[in-house]
Amino acid sequence: MSWDISLFNAPPETTIEEIPRDYEPLPIGSVAEVLSRLQAAFADLDLSDPTWGDLERSGWSIEFNIGSEDPVRSIMLHVRGGGDDVVQVVRETAHVLGCSALDCSSGEFIEEGGRDGWADFQAFRDGVIGQGAAAQNVER
Repeated sequence: MSWDISLFNAPPETTIEEIPRDYEPLPIGSVAEVLSRLQAAFADLDLSDPTWGDLERSGWSIEFNIGSEDPVRSIMLHVRGGGDDVVQVVRETAHVLGCSALDCSSGEFIEEGGRDGWADFQAFRDGVIGQGAAAQNVER
């Protein structure tokens, strides 16, 4: 189970509800530009598969689903693990790429100094995993 974040060029100063259904975001950049910016920002980002990057740090990992479309219109981040420093990496990724980060769990944008849904997601995930473990113990 992952905390999913969608990176794309959203209209400035808007909520997800205000974005028209037919909105076509401007590209984030060419594949070469996006990969170059990400590698410059995160030297430990594994881009051996340029469509699917992997960043692993102590306690958490982020998969970068970049895809093969050129130019890149959006990137999906799949965050796993725990720890508070991962949110800053998500924010830094959006900043480096000059785009917005949408928390797919809450439906809200993650902004510098603003609230994010990481703690809520971890609590939900841990509850689901805990319920699953409890159910398995009952069945035995």
